[in-house]
Amino acid sequence: MTAPKTLLLCTCDKTQSFSPEVLQTAAGAEQVFVVDQLCGTEMNIAAEHLGGSNEVLIACGQQAASFERLSEDIQAEIQHSVPLGSIDIRDRAGWSSPTADSWRLYAKQAALIAAAQLTAPVAPVKTIESSGVCCIVGPTEKAVRMAELVQDELGVTCIVNDAGPIQLPSAGYDMAKGQLTTAQGALGNFKLEFAQLQTLNLAGRGALGYNQVKASAHSECDVFIDLRGGEPAFPSHQKRNGYFWADPTKTGELERIALTARDRVGEFEKTVYFKLEESLCAHSRANKPGCTRCLEVCPTEAIFSAGDHIQIDSDICAGCGSCAAVCPTSAVTMNETPFEALTKAVDVMARVYREQTDEAPRLVFHTLGDGADAITQLARYGEGLADDLIPLGLEHVDRIGHAEVLAAFGAGYAEVLILADNETDRQVVAAEVKLAQAMLIGSHNAPSRVRVISDNELGAAGDNAGRVSEPVLLVGGRRDITRVTVAAMAGKIETPIPLPAGAPYGAIEINSDKCTLCLACVSLCPTGALGDHPDRPEVQFTENACVQCGICESTCPETAITLKPQLDISKDALSARALHGEDPFECIKCGTPFGVASTINRIVQKLENQHWMYTNSDNVQLIKMCDNCRVKAQFHGDKAPMAGGDRPRVRTSDDYLDS
Repeated sequence: MTAPKTLLLCTCDKTQSFSPEVLQTAAGAEQVFVVDQLCGTEMNIAAEHLGGSNEVLIACGQQAASFERLSEDIQAEIQHSVPLGSIDIRDRAGWSSPTADSWRLYAKQAALIAAAQLTAPVAPVKTIESSGVCCIVGPTEKAVRMAELVQDELGVTCIVNDAGPIQLPSAGYDMAKGQLTTAQGALGNFKLEFAQLQTLNLAGRGALGYNQVKASAHSECDVFIDLRGGEPAFPSHQKRNGYFWADPTKTGELERIALTARDRVGEFEKTVYFKLEESLCAHSRANKPGCTRCLEVCPTEAIFSAGDHIQIDSDICAGCGSCAAVCPTSAVTMNETPFEALTKAVDVMARVYREQTDEAPRLVFHTLGDGADAITQLARYGEGLADDLIPLGLEHVDRIGHAEVLAAFGAGYAEVLILADNETDRQVVAAEVKLAQAMLIGSHNAPSRVRVISDNELGAAGDNAGRVSEPVLLVGGRRDITRVTVAAMAGKIETPIPLPAGAPYGAIEINSDKCTLCLACVSLCPTGALGDHPDRPEVQFTENACVQCGICESTCPETAITLKPQLDISKDALSARALHGEDPFECIKCGTPFGVASTINRIVQKLENQHWMYTNSDNVQLIKMCDNCRVKAQFHGDKAPMAGGDRPRVRTSDDYLDS
């Protein structure tokens, strides 16, 4: 049974206002209290309720850590635990333009509180062990300096890559010389390869030298410090756990890296951000290439090909979610922010806002880091977000694909914005935004209703022209909700909506002059979009199931298949239709249908009087027979090559008596 809830609201020294009754309903709270300085002169009110029996929800994000510490102190004193939650409605709604309509602000506050009541998904974690084995690669002076900074906590090996003077290493680290060629892995499991490696020879008297050159060598370590000064060894290097790259343009990099690298010893919990269903993956079949969308967008190169499907290295994955945003079959889904949880939050906020205002809100996706900071700065020093713009924070906006955007429109939003922290984020979501815009254009809506913005555009008032469709029931997967939403936006539309190249929706076209109906495409289609006819040679196609993976196109030996990206929202797309078919060839002996008429005729045309076996011979007739009749003809015909002599007459006892 759920414990009763108490909602504590603070006006932040009378700089924002509420509708306590509306917020109490949104929070499902038994009681609500409004104060002016909950973190200051009226903190005793927070302490009183934290020492009670009700669950406490405090509408303050800025001082959440203070209230958490207060709760821990009180619980330690009274030996009683009270659930505590915090939510920011000040920066995201309460502090807005002086000309903003208060009833819209109250509705937005209620929407944010209602969404906060949803159960947050819990992602599993794995344990990573690091023994503190550290490899430092770079010029001699920097490598030695870094080794001296971390040698007390880490087991260090320096691989210098220059011809600088050899320095006698201390007993706390080893030294060698070589050139880094490849690097793989993450914290606790780095694999490095070097060329021209020479270990330091510490024996003898006089100047130090290096041992004999090894053409190649490999090393494994837990922590990798890269001081080479060139490009990082990994893409999106800042997301690679255990890898430290020194920016040559900044000062104090060695000390900064040392402070963090020293702590990379022991056991660490690593979130497993994703879930992979290999059977749904359309990456490849029978060594024929197919979908590579996730491979193309992964910023950390955590995804790699593994035969018919892809694999994801959970040690490297940083949880950006770009793979899940582009996966056409939902083979990759996110544990922290699954599509179902996002659509539920989007739907709840739109519904609550609509119930209070009878208007369509606008939505902005932002990151919980720089994006949230930009909203806070705008609220404190500017005019805040528009009164109809509801923010939804995520760890990464890369997680937003066309399906999330269309789900927002299906929930009843008038406009969907994506706040990009930087140019990299803008480029990552550009293709999915372009796809969503194509669907808007095809459904007779302005493409500007979805766009990527920068933080300096947050305060701009949007053109809220009303929602693009009546809210739809957001049930099903990404493709289901996309189809339902576009259908609701478009109304009656007779022709398919053209989409950009690479879109995960579409049809295929078969050149009937080339197709031999070998059905290789049918046998390898990973989604069942292609099928055959049970009674005749025919390729059938169900457009709603096609993800444009391209396996059929790469499989076809006659290059007869072409992909056609589009979205058909008619009922015809839900059922199989014939793409190409022919009548079967009938055996000239028994009339049994077999093979494809055009194929048999083409074979006869190519062989008759063109090959010695089929010149001035009846052998060509064998091609026109079914397998049973062909065997009989080869054994029992007048000129059959496998025919024997006449079968001897069976002798009986009378034959022996008469002789």
